[in-house]
Amino acid sequence: MTGFEMLKGRVMAAVAAALIGTCVGPSAIAQGQLSAVITVDDRVVTQYELTQRIRLLELFRTPGDLNEAARNALIEDRLKQQEMARFDVTISEDVLQQELEAFAERANLTLPQFTQVLAQNGVDFSTLRDFVEIGVLWRDYVRARFSRQVTITDSDVERAIAQRGNARSQLEVLLSEIIIAAPPDRAARAQQAADQISRMRSFAEFEAAARQVSALPSREDGGRLGWLPIDNYPPQIRAIILDLEPGEVTEPIEIPNGIALFQLRGTREALRPAQAPVSLEYAAYYIPGGKSDAGLRQAAVVSDQVDTCDDLYGVARNQPAEVLDRLTVAPAAIPDEIALELARLDPGEVSYNLTRDNGETLVFLMLCARNAAGADTLDPAVVRQQILSQRLTALADALLEDLRASAVIRP
Repeated sequence: MTGFEMLKGRVMAAVAAALIGTCVGPSAIAQGQLSAVITVDDRVVTQYELTQRIRLLELFRTPGDLNEAARNALIEDRLKQQEMARFDVTISEDVLQQELEAFAERANLTLPQFTQVLAQNGVDFSTLRDFVEIGVLWRDYVRARFSRQVTITDSDVERAIAQRGNARSQLEVLLSEIIIAAPPDRAARAQQAADQISRMRSFAEFEAAARQVSALPSREDGGRLGWLPIDNYPPQIRAIILDLEPGEVTEPIEIPNGIALFQLRGTREALRPAQAPVSLEYAAYYIPGGKSDAGLRQAAVVSDQVDTCDDLYGVARNQPAEVLDRLTVAPAAIPDEIALELARLDPGEVSYNLTRDNGETLVFLMLCARNAAGADTLDPAVVRQQILSQRLTALADALLEDLRASAVIRP
C-alpha cells in the first residue's frame, strides 16, 4: 500500500467513524433490529443503527473496538440532536442534496456511486442522509454559537506560521468554473447572466449554466474541475474562494472581455506536503486568427509538437521574436485571465482558451514551472482559517462534554 493510499484510508476511516443513521430502512424491520440498545435522556439508539455504524467502521478498516467506537459516536449524535432541537435548527432539502453530493465528491465519487458502494456493504441510504444532515446542522450551529467568541490576531497567525516551519499540508479546493465571454457589444447581457449565476446555490443549476454560457472547454463537464491546490490561484482570487461555503458562488470577477465565476464543491488537506510558489514560469505563443477554425487547428498542431516550454523555441523558429513570450512572474503580478488558466495546468500542459488583440490572436499558453522558495512560505489567510477551525472544534468538543455530563445515558 502506498503512502497516499494509507493516508486516504485514514481520512475515510475518520469519516466513517462519524456516520450515523436515525431513519429505519425496511431491512431493519425484517431483521427485528428496532429494539433500543442505548437511551440518551428521552432519545433512543436502536440495534439497527448500531449495526449500521459497526458495518461502516468495518468497511473503512477502523482500528480498535468497533462496538465501543460506534456506541460513543451514536451517543454524541443524540446529544447534538437534542441540543439543536432546543433552537429549532433545520436544513432545506436543496441544501441537504448539495451537501450529500459534496460528501460523495470528497471520496472522488458521484452520489449514486457512493450510495451504491454503501448498499453493496449493507448500508442504507438513510444512514448517509442522516449523517450528512446532522453534520451540517452541527457545523452551522457551532459557527453561529461560537464565532463571535473566537478572535484571531495577526500575532496568532505569525506564531502558527513560525511553529509549522516547513511541515504543513496543502489546502486543496474542488471548484466548478464559468467564464462568460463579454466583448463590449455583449457586456451588459453577460453581466446580467453573471449576476443570476452568482446567486445560485445548487450544483445542478451551476452545471447547467456552465454548459449553456461558459466559454471554456470545461463546459462539457458542467464546469467541473478536479482537486487543485488553493495556491495555484492568484492571491486576489484565492481570498474570495476561501470565504465560500460548499455550494456558494463567487461574485462576478471581471477579466478582459469576460466574466469569471466559481462555485465551491469542497475543500480538503492535501495528502502530500507542498510549498506555495513564489513565481510561475510560463510561455505564450501567439497564433493569428484567434479562435477561428484555422487558429484552433494550428494550436492543436503545436500542442502535438511540444512537451516542454523549450520546444516552443523550435516552433517559433524563423518567426518574429514577438510571437513568443517566456516569463517568470510572481503570482500576484500575473494578469487574472492568465493566472486562472495557469491554475488548471501542471508543468508541460497547455491551454488555448485566451485571445488578445480583440480576438484576432489566439494565445497558446504553456506552464513551464511553479518555483518554490528555498524556505516554505505559508499563506496567512489559509493559516487564519485553519486556526478558526481548530478553535471552533475545541469549543464544540467542550460543549459535547458538558452535554454528556448532564445527560442520563443508559446502559
